[in-house]
Amino acid sequence: MKSTSKYFTQLATLLLLITTTAVFAQDVIVKTTKGYIKGAQENKAIVFKGIPYAQPPVGELRFKAPQPRQEWKDTLSCLKFGNEAAQYDDGKAVAKGSEDCLFLNLYTPAINPKAKMPVVVWVHGGSLTGGSGAGKNGHAFADKDSVIAITINYRLGVFGFMYLGDADKSLHTSGNNGLLDLEMALQWIRDNIKSFGGDPSRVTVMGESAGAKLTSTLLLSPKAKGLFSQLVLESGGVQCVRDSITAKSIRKRVMNELHVSNAKELLNLPTAKLMEAQGKVCHGAAGTNYFGPVDDGVIISGNPYQYIAEKKNKGVRLLIGTNKREAKMFMDFDKRLYHPDSASLYDWFGNNYKYSLATYQSEAKRIGPDSAAVSVLTQYMYQMHSYRLADALAKAGNELWMYRFDFSPDGKGASHGEELPYVWYLPGANHSEGYNTALAIQMHTAWVKFIKGNKPGKVKYADWPPYQGVVRSIMIFNNVSGPTPLKDVFNDPKHPSGSLVLN
Repeated sequence: MKSTSKYFTQLATLLLLITTTAVFAQDVIVKTTKGYIKGAQENKAIVFKGIPYAQPPVGELRFKAPQPRQEWKDTLSCLKFGNEAAQYDDGKAVAKGSEDCLFLNLYTPAINPKAKMPVVVWVHGGSLTGGSGAGKNGHAFADKDSVIAITINYRLGVFGFMYLGDADKSLHTSGNNGLLDLEMALQWIRDNIKSFGGDPSRVTVMGESAGAKLTSTLLLSPKAKGLFSQLVLESGGVQCVRDSITAKSIRKRVMNELHVSNAKELLNLPTAKLMEAQGKVCHGAAGTNYFGPVDDGVIISGNPYQYIAEKKNKGVRLLIGTNKREAKMFMDFDKRLYHPDSASLYDWFGNNYKYSLATYQSEAKRIGPDSAAVSVLTQYMYQMHSYRLADALAKAGNELWMYRFDFSPDGKGASHGEELPYVWYLPGANHSEGYNTALAIQMHTAWVKFIKGNKPGKVKYADWPPYQGVVRSIMIFNNVSGPTPLKDVFNDPKHPSGSLVLN
């Protein structure tokens, strides 16, 4: 009798385990405007990976503006990340990724059309020539913050930002294809996010470095209006916009590597050849500055700051910031920048080199060459442009908050990108030595409040005041965080709006 009872107890336990496992591993199917897609429960979120948000930009669509995805009949499996954009792998000296790359990944706490959760859309960095949406873990926001997190891929380098309008009139948007990819992803989100529990009126687009630069150009594109309500720009702004002459100069460098004399010859070259040529042109840290959106007179036109100041983005809220020693990372990559001269600065800024060189020479006499190098290059690479953008937005009446991330374990100040593991704080994740968990909780909490449409709130018992142009208050994140008013904001009035200008 006891053995029979024990048998049924074991059988019941086994059935319970099977049932529980089946429920946990059960696929989740959602209907989109183009067809059904299948995702799965993963940790505390439901995740859909590799959702196609546009037609593959190949064949007749190569180098052209993205087109809406065609409908599909069968349920589409979205359990694996889609192809990353075609790019050059410096470490292996090979091309990787694919031109068929327009995918997004979605992490939602629950499938509840009535939930109306806020949405954060991540635009990855990587010099606009590398990276993918899979590089950031959406669980950081979806698992415990009641925020839907979406990461996207977009076309990079020659496929995303090479101007070809003069070679073929049908390619007049080619210099801004990466921006148009972002806008197409946002259109997909607008049309579908309710089915995943999201609110299309509460979409925050967030990027860092090249991702922030690309995100900032949404402010310059009339077609983007209404697709987002907030932006987070970490270390980047509209200094990425290239005039068409500079864009053609970069294209000429690619053509020289390929030994072609007519831009039309680029149109049918294999992916690998184009990527290898791009890799040679962008070899070294200075190449991080070469590709970007183009003032083509079609998608983007005129001085970015003037455009923004004319109240073109009414109601958009922003969170903008930089790191204390942005340039340090690039100086370590390009040792010439420890003692910058006309040759090294020309590689970074083109014809604009004379402005940073003059300021460096002046500051070197005042504070010494080493301190002057990191300070001046940080200003000309990032800080000056972020504050120019903030002042234009404040003038236009936009509500915004600014920060500076200072923390580093050695106490010298944060370099480029070092705020990312703090914004993307995920309990239990592995971090480098010296990681400040308390600071990460502070920052992540402030970002989440902003994403939810609130003020960033208090940081260490002190309110984070808005940036108003006249009263330039910012939040400094460090071992002891707190707000401070800036007495002086560096600006070189002679320096043009773009960071790179070439003849």
